[in-house]
Amino acid sequence: MFARKILVVEDEKILASNIRKSLQKLGYSVSEITKSGEEAIKKVAETHPHLVLIDICLAGEIDGVHVADIIQNQFHVPVVYLTDRSEYKTLHKNQLNEPFNYIVKPFIESDLHFAIEMALYKHQSKKILYEEKQRLTAIINSMGCAVIVTYANGCIQMMNPTAEIITGWKQSEAFGKNLVEVVNLVDKDIREKIGNLATHVIEAGEVFNLPENCTLITKDGKEIAIGDNVAPIRDQNGNITGAVLVFQDITKRKQTEAQLIRNAFYDGLTALPNRVLFLDRLTQAIERSKRRSDYYFAVLFLDLDGFKEINDRFGHGIGDDFLIAIARRLESCLRSGDTVARFGGDEFTVLLEDIKDITDATNVAKRIQKSLRLPVNLNGYQLSTTASIGITWSFTNYDEPATLLRDADIAMYRAKRQGKATYAIFS
Repeated sequence: MFARKILVVEDEKILASNIRKSLQKLGYSVSEITKSGEEAIKKVAETHPHLVLIDICLAGEIDGVHVADIIQNQFHVPVVYLTDRSEYKTLHKNQLNEPFNYIVKPFIESDLHFAIEMALYKHQSKKILYEEKQRLTAIINSMGCAVIVTYANGCIQMMNPTAEIITGWKQSEAFGKNLVEVVNLVDKDIREKIGNLATHVIEAGEVFNLPENCTLITKDGKEIAIGDNVAPIRDQNGNITGAVLVFQDITKRKQTEAQLIRNAFYDGLTALPNRVLFLDRLTQAIERSKRRSDYYFAVLFLDLDGFKEINDRFGHGIGDDFLIAIARRLESCLRSGDTVARFGGDEFTVLLEDIKDITDATNVAKRIQKSLRLPVNLNGYQLSTTASIGITWSFTNYDEPATLLRDADIAMYRAKRQGKATYAIFS
């Protein structure tokens, strides 16, 4: 095994020589003995010793304590102080406050050996801990998720760069603050603020998943949808020492989910509810009518008159724009609680809920016809249409949406046979 190299900094020649002999006898390598602090710093930079043995009261401009601070903080080399008993009494409360970092003169070789080995062991342990901390910090900082670590009292200990970006807070600003000051969360489902999640999991002792619609209010007031969890941190004995909050910006995921839902339930061209959503609402209306004897609803089935001619004459682009304009016209003819859907092609359906009688439905049909006759200006063309409308309502106690729609469709074709631009009631 190689001999560990020690730099001796001592301005008393005889003592320095004796220390060198003792160290060599103990198996250490002593290549240099220096007399001043300035020279000691230079030698540390040149020779890179494993340890520096330094007289605490050196002659010269820089004393031993100052030199030792430079050596330990800038070069990361462990230091053992040499001190007289009188110096020890004076300096003990200030500089010599760590165990095993000094030895009082005169000393025996066994004490010297013990002090050096303990200093080397402490330095190695600190180095390992530091490297492990740096490794863990590098891992946390490399994560794509935001990570915030708190103390046991729920105050912030550290946060990684991703957390800084998402929250808008710098770690230096957030350090020591209560978690809720930096991570301001709101549950969008119940419109309530979320308290300190760190203290919550610390008290519960278990992982807590963020609510489905958890929203972070950033430092500058921006709202960001986030997701993931917060978990307690335990030491080797199982004691909870803090909490770690891991989260990520899920705004894009939420937008994708919303788009998927929209694609599933809404028409891509007109943005009206599609057949699937209309049937679902119609089913709910049927069930509601079974529970309430005073609840009536009606369905209107519309087919635009002459839409094929518009498509053929002006092209599908104009045809699509015309359908979009018609969709807005139909919406304007209804109450907020009613539903108009595009069933396909130029067919539309309307669900009128909580009506008094069939007159309410026929009045809406008349209002729709009047609105459709108003021309639509598209690319300089004045286009208008009418609709054949079939009407059925819940007075006949329908059980299935398909049966009700079939009858509304039959009534619509009856209206077409009557000359279009009119409505017919199924009976």
